[in-house]
Amino acid sequence: MDKTYYDPADLKKFGDIADFEPDLAKKFFDYYGAVFKEGGLTAREKSLIALAVSHAIQCPYCIDAYTSDTLEKGVTEKQMMEAVHVAAAIRGGASLVHGVQMMNKAKKLSM
Repeated sequence: MDKTYYDPADLKKFGDIADFEPDLAKKFFDYYGAVFKEGGLTAREKSLIALAVSHAIQCPYCIDAYTSDTLEKGVTEKQMMEAVHVAAAIRGGASLVHGVQMMNKAKKLSM
């Protein structure tokens, strides 16, 4: 399959969102930049978190961007995969814990 819904070249066009609404785009990019500055967490730690979240929300653009970014910041492939597994465990657990809601409703209806 040569063509996908997500065109990897579009990642480089992200800044173009300002074309249709420059004021809101500026606010977003200012905020985004501030979030990723060194603070209580290092830029490396923030990048690894972003990589894990990228997998949880299944954003191919983010996965590409933060795979590159984490590697540039010295994160190993093993550390990257551990972060992905953390995201998968949290996502799976979040789905399963909602089973309690289903169980509560089923028990109520069965009474």
